[in-house]
Amino acid sequence: MHIIYNRGIGGYETSDLLASMEACIFELEPSKLIINIGTNDIGSALYTKETLIANYDEILTQIHERLSECAVYVMACYPANAKEDFPGVDQSRKKELFKTRTNQTIREANEAVKELSKKHGYEFINVNHGLTNDEGNLKAEYTIDGVHFWPNAYSVILQNMREYL
Repeated sequence: MHIIYNRGIGGYETSDLLASMEACIFELEPSKLIINIGTNDIGSALYTKETLIANYDEILTQIHERLSECAVYVMACYPANAKEDFPGVDQSRKKELFKTRTNQTIREANEAVKELSKKHGYEFINVNHGLTNDEGNLKAEYTIDGVHFWPNAYSVILQNMREYL
């Protein structure tokens, strides 16, 4: 029998995970861990890639030290769509959502996190295959506001993750 925990907490950033590693990860003593964090950091007005990578490095270091036998997979941050106008998203909300969250920033963060994963001996999973259009934007049919997903997007992500589950 397999027990699966979803510790996803809306709005969490890497600093929040660092402050709650005991409850969110270590108390569970997982044999497999899939990490999906960083998107909210990128969307923060205070975002710097250096802070994201420093926090991520500390997360992965603590996991390696405390759960040396755990299989760890690090997921890519998801793409965004700042180009489309979505119902219910006014221009001020759109400006807020995409001030620092650009696909260029996301790609740069993903590359840095991929390298960090390698450094720690963990596998990086690019779950974004099929989510983007020809311009590299999150397909409009997958998103509520350019950032948050409809269920059909999670179906694509699940397909991209199947071999790791």
